[in-house]
Amino acid sequence: MTAASLRKTVFFGVVLTAIYTFLISGADAITKQFAASYAAPQLFALSGLLVAGFCLLIQPVHSHQLLNVKTKCPRAMAVRTVATVAGTFAFYYAFRLLPFADVFIFIALIPMMAAFLSAVFLNERVGIQSCSALALGLIGLTCLFPSGTQSMSWGHLIAFAAAALGTISVVSSRYIGQRDRNLLMQVFYPYLALGMVALIALPFVYQAMPITDVLLAVCYALLLFVARWVLAGALRLLPAYVVTPLMNLQFLWMVGIGVLVFGERPGPEVYAGAFLVILAGAWLVWDQTQPRRLQRAVPAE
Repeated sequence: MTAASLRKTVFFGVVLTAIYTFLISGADAITKQFAASYAAPQLFALSGLLVAGFCLLIQPVHSHQLLNVKTKCPRAMAVRTVATVAGTFAFYYAFRLLPFADVFIFIALIPMMAAFLSAVFLNERVGIQSCSALALGLIGLTCLFPSGTQSMSWGHLIAFAAAALGTISVVSSRYIGQRDRNLLMQVFYPYLALGMVALIALPFVYQAMPITDVLLAVCYALLLFVARWVLAGALRLLPAYVVTPLMNLQFLWMVGIGVLVFGERPGPEVYAGAFLVILAGAWLVWDQTQPRRLQRAVPAE
């Protein structure tokens, strides 16, 4: 590959990553808007089933074979599905209770917590650097509580629970990805379950929605699904350790959307917390890309 083509590849990879962060922030903004007026099933009954349907439509095209919904890891898929469904509901109510940018700090903790948890369940090595990065990220989280634990709210506890559930989902995904190449099913089953659970609960919380809100729910599903595909495209062009820190651009989108759409103005403690969490993520990426790490990752011939 020539220097010019390499620069072009990097450029398009960065652009795709930036587009992904914008799309996923837009989906989160719709979540927050819905959370202000409706119970979670109002959004997830339709969007969950739509995303699962998109997977069924695209899977034969993506894999160049007939529809295949089998998984080689049913137990791990069940864990991922339950964690994804519970975590999605938890994040929904976290968006209702917390300012938009605050939730980013909990989202940004997930990769660090996943690296740590992988040592327990996947036998991946986690050294002192990774533990230190996680500790720094947790310190960043405490910036949200300048007055101490008395300033902690139910929203913070729910957001932390959502991040923990998201971490379980990510670690389960790693486990499945090492054993099953049918990766689209990792989207299909969790969102099918999300849609079904929400559909069962919907009669108990249903409120009539204007057509604009129905279209907004459809838009949410499209944003979520397209965001996953854009991220897959970015990961084809750039290594994961390059894409991961670029994804922190989501914080800027979330601050901007929070100001323009929801009239929120984050305080200095939010910027300080986000800075420490982003720094911790960069530290983790640096540690994972050291030659000693890469040598361990390459099997001996």
